[in-house]
Amino acid sequence: MAHIIERDIWAKAPDHWQGELECGAYGSNSCLIFNYLPGIGGGPRLHQHPYSEIFIIRAGTGLFTVGDQEIETTAGQILIVPPNTPRKFTNLGPGPLETADIHENGSFVTEWLE
Repeated sequence: MAHIIERDIWAKAPDHWQGELECGAYGSNSCLIFNYLPGIGGGPRLHQHPYSEIFIIRAGTGLFTVGDQEIETTAGQILIVPPNTPRKFTNLGPGPLETADIHENGSFVTEWLE
């Protein structure tokens, strides 16, 4: 069965791609996060998941910490982080950082490390 999920179900604001959805409720083994970080800095603190996570950089420039690596990303790039690997990211500016994050699990499982 196909599902259409309306924006008001997952979006935090009607004017930005920002929000999240656990897709397991719809029969998918994935979760989605749409991040919109307007200012320099911000972003999630260090954490890890027991599954892979795919980051699609939609706009801006981000600095990702992945294990012991620091990786600068820009719009159009895709970053894949393996399971059980600590990660965090922040907006380097000058404009907003927008990402679409795909979690390879039907519900979020997060271990916060800081």
